Amino acid sequence: MTHHAHSAAFLALVDEARPRVRELDIPEYGRRVMRGDVHVLIDVREDHEWAAGRLPGALHLARGIIERDIESHFADKSTPIVCYCGGGYRSILVCDSLQRMGYTNAVSLAGGIRGWSEAGLPVETDEAG
Repeated sequence: MTHHAHSAAFLALVDEARPRVRELDIPEYGRRVMRGDVHVLIDVREDHEWAAGRLPGALHLARGIIERDIESHFADKSTPIVCYCGGGYRSILVCDSLQRMGYTNAVSLAGGIRGWSEAGLPVETDEAG
């Protein structure tokens, strides 16, 4: 998995949004899954990133379209949503947008799929490659 060097302006944008967004670390997410907490897991990465591998059970709504399409998937704005990306930056921006749209239970998975993979947790890929 590639890791992008983020620009100072992008990091400033994320840092500005971060206080408004709840973040969930990977161990806490795992505990919630084990408890059977109901939620929707959304991968907000680009199509090529999704195709390379994703968290089990995730739905793909890329950052470029999620605001446009979220209401057709989840009209109930209290739906528990966990968003993730590569490292936990874009998902903060997505959750900030979703909250401005009225979604009250949108949280960002800190560390994203990189943190997930580094923890040795399973990643799904397309069978046909």
